Amino acid sequence: MNKRVYFLMTVSFVVGMVELIIGGILDLIAEDLNVSLGSAGMLITIFSLTFAIAAPILLVLTAKVERKRLALISLTIFLFGNILALISPSYSILFIGRIISAASSSILIILCVVLAANIVEPKYRGRAIGIVSMGVSASLVLGVPIGLSLGNLFGWRAPFLMIVILTVISMVGVYFFMERVAPRPVSTIREQFLSLKDQKVFFAHLTIFLMLTGHAVLYAYLTPFVQVTMGLEENSISIVYLLFGLAAVSGGAFGGTLGDKFGNTRVILLFITIYAAMLFAISHTTSIMPLFIVVLALWGLMSWSVTPPMQSYLIDSAPETADMQISISNSALHFGIAFGSFIGGISIDRVGVEINPYIGGLFVVVAFLTMLLSNRQKEKNKELATN
Repeated sequence: MNKRVYFLMTVSFVVGMVELIIGGILDLIAEDLNVSLGSAGMLITIFSLTFAIAAPILLVLTAKVERKRLALISLTIFLFGNILALISPSYSILFIGRIISAASSSILIILCVVLAANIVEPKYRGRAIGIVSMGVSASLVLGVPIGLSLGNLFGWRAPFLMIVILTVISMVGVYFFMERVAPRPVSTIREQFLSLKDQKVFFAHLTIFLMLTGHAVLYAYLTPFVQVTMGLEENSISIVYLLFGLAAVSGGAFGGTLGDKFGNTRVILLFITIYAAMLFAISHTTSIMPLFIVVLALWGLMSWSVTPPMQSYLIDSAPETADMQISISNSALHFGIAFGSFIGGISIDRVGVEINPYIGGLFVVVAFLTMLLSNRQKEKNKELATN
């Protein structure tokens, strides 16, 4: 397979990492910029919200632009957003930098997939897309420990400096090594919304949204959670994030394999059940480190194991709009991160971070119910089709 696919995986990792890279150093940002921890958490919320809204809109607006050229333009804007964050003298400037980098990264992730699919033979296309997707999922779970380590060693601006350097390298690589790719027709915003009229599809996307909401309520504030409930210091917190990240990254292959073997719906419901149980249990394990690590690892494993069977479920539920459904599911995922970090920030400022796991668990329980509703509608549609 074309080795440039792995370069695109690296680009997607760099771009995706920016979303949650400040998750472990929110306390440092809050202290330096003189804002509350909840306000610092809004920097994650606004990034995820902008990403979710911008992705489908920009995809339509840039439909006629040659893909390599668009990638270079988007990388330039992404670079500017992160330079702005790096030198920001105030919270408001950092906030604007996050919006700029989020909007540009939303189209860059899609472009990495498109470019990867076009530089390989058709028989390798699925594998190429999977490799790029692995870069995105790895960035979301490893971005926090990387940002935490750099932030604690050199200050909260250090992760942004790293992103700036890696972005420049990515731009050089795209310019010299990637081929021109002609644009293709894309679904309109209206067509994307109309596809949600199908209840089985709507409830499936709602499930993704609710699961990531529950996840982000705690994960976006995991550093203050373990500081308050366990008294952990910087080095120990880095290990916690690393263990979570390793479990989460391995979750993709794990979930996909079980979904193929036992059926997507059954596996999704099982994973959501374990997912909710771990969120409710984690507060009761903070006094026993080995037990805490086990629960943390299971939470990490479940958090990303659901994605492959859920995407397969969507493709099976609406094969005629499969590409569109994957795009919408990506927006639902980021809306969930945005809403979850927003709710988590309110919880920290008004109640305390100790409550966040229970709030997150409740959202995941509702996700279980919406998945049941989606599957019930899917079965009902099958019955109507056979009669």
